[in-house]
Amino acid sequence: QVQLVESGGRLVQAGGSLRLSCAASRGTFSSYAMGWFRQAPGKEREFVSGINQSGLSTAYADSVKGRFSISRDNAKNTVFLQMDSLKPEDTAVYYCAAKRGVVVTRNPKNYDYWGQGTQVTVSS
Repeated sequence: QVQLVESGGRLVQAGGSLRLSCAASRGTFSSYAMGWFRQAPGKEREFVSGINQSGLSTAYADSVKGRFSISRDNAKNTVFLQMDSLKPEDTAVYYCAAKRGVVVTRNPKNYDYWGQGTQVTVSS
């Protein structure tokens, strides 16, 4: 029932910034905690960041803490991921996900809906 569409991914140089957006189905967005995950070629999908229903609680992977920031606008059914000081190891397909329930989790198996992903490539 929930449809998610990511956008904003592109090629950037190391040290640069990028802002990803995820647009969700209107009328259902505020009922879900949201998360950002990423997957590089040959690797498992990993947690990047999450945000609860109200936007008052956030979580980050250690690898991105201090560089990335997640936020949401429930009125516009959109979640964002601001990425600063990008590194080549940040290169991956980034996925937006929605989870039924109250709090965010780091396990991708707990998320019920997924977007198609947006490619982020960071060059040296």
